[in-house]
Amino acid sequence: MTSQAPTSILLVDDEATLREPLADYLAGQGFTVTQAQSAAAARTELTQMRPDIVLLDIMMPGEDGLSLCRHLVETQGLPVIFLTAKGEAMDRILGLELGADDYVVKPFEPRELVARIRTVLRRIGRAPSAQSDMEDWHYEFEGWTLDPLKRKLTDSQGVTVPISTAEFRLLRAFLDSPRQVMDRDLLLDLVQGRTAQLFDRAVDNQVSRLRRKIETDTSEPQLILTVRGGGYRFAAGVKRVPPGPSQ
Repeated sequence: MTSQAPTSILLVDDEATLREPLADYLAGQGFTVTQAQSAAAARTELTQMRPDIVLLDIMMPGEDGLSLCRHLVETQGLPVIFLTAKGEAMDRILGLELGADDYVVKPFEPRELVARIRTVLRRIGRAPSAQSDMEDWHYEFEGWTLDPLKRKLTDSQGVTVPISTAEFRLLRAFLDSPRQVMDRDLLLDLVQGRTAQLFDRAVDNQVSRLRRKIETDTSEPQLILTVRGGGYRFAAGVKRVPPGPSQ
């Protein structure tokens, strides 16, 4: 059976600190992402590709997102989701009038953006591969592989490293949001669901245990970084890949 090609996204934003981690997150969710730091760069990319959807910042140096949106809608008929700042209400309205399909306000939760992408694509009849279809896809990072169905973690040599249920949930939370700062409250919600009266220290203990499993040197972690006053950040890039025939 032939599988559907991954949904392709053109991400246009001049802020590398937002664009690059967001691209990594979307790639981890199974999308193919092409980045452009300006409208001019986006126009160049569009001579070589036709994305399924465009994520477009409004305020950029040179040509702004509104002008590029008009071009995308009128000449190529591409769906557009605007990435906007809180103070750009009038621009958001104008963008929708120009033909944009939706918008999200910065700072936004990446999972909300993914939901909006899927909604827009379903609306226009180009549904991306559903997340449930990717449920058995493996996570790969820095030589490690996590099988989410079997909850099996293997190193670069194929050796299985046992992990507890809490460690699995924590690792998967990090792998779903690579390079994003995740505070302790969010991690508690994702890992424990607030089913118990837990404290920040519970997350710290789980992070310490997980580091002992995947870090080369726990005194100088390279994968799970502590962010002062902010929680933790998973520093490695993450890929989602379909399981092999023998898996």
